[in-house]
Amino acid sequence: MSRIGKLPIPIPKGVEVKLSDDEITVKGAKGSLSQPIHPAVIVKVDDGVIVVKNRYENKFSRSLWGLTRAIISNMVEGVTKGFTRVLEINGVGYRADVRNRILNLVLGFSHPVEFKLPDGIDASVDKQNRITISGIDKSLVGQTAARIKALRPCDPYKAKGIKYADEQIRRKVGKSGVK
Repeated sequence: MSRIGKLPIPIPKGVEVKLSDDEITVKGAKGSLSQPIHPAVIVKVDDGVIVVKNRYENKFSRSLWGLTRAIISNMVEGVTKGFTRVLEINGVGYRADVRNRILNLVLGFSHPVEFKLPDGIDASVDKQNRITISGIDKSLVGQTAARIKALRPCDPYKAKGIKYADEQIRRKVGKSGVK
């Protein structure tokens, strides 16, 4: 039995949930999200809570049960609070700024890198080296942050590059210079 899937999802005040045969739509103060529902799970809205149940007793249906519950829970949290991801840029001369929904990055290449922000994602830059990615869709926020980080990942020797703010870089020792 899924420990995640059996938990009911409370619907906060100001959030509207619409359920059709194969799709769930959640509307809140920050926006609206919709997600298709797989036929292997059943989603019901009862007395201010969303309940997810599996339709069949097999491994595939049980795995979708917990996944669907987690996705719907993230949708409810996204339209009420939103999600943020913070990136840090380390390196001499490395910097960032945002103009017209384009993130301009100087990352030590021979050219500046322009990253167009997807719809539904906002970015802000503090002190030219701290990028805050925010939005209501948790997967899109995480995917955008990962794509920006992949432009110049941190190297393990000098820790130059882009990293998550809460990430610890394991530093390697350079050449030993043994004679």
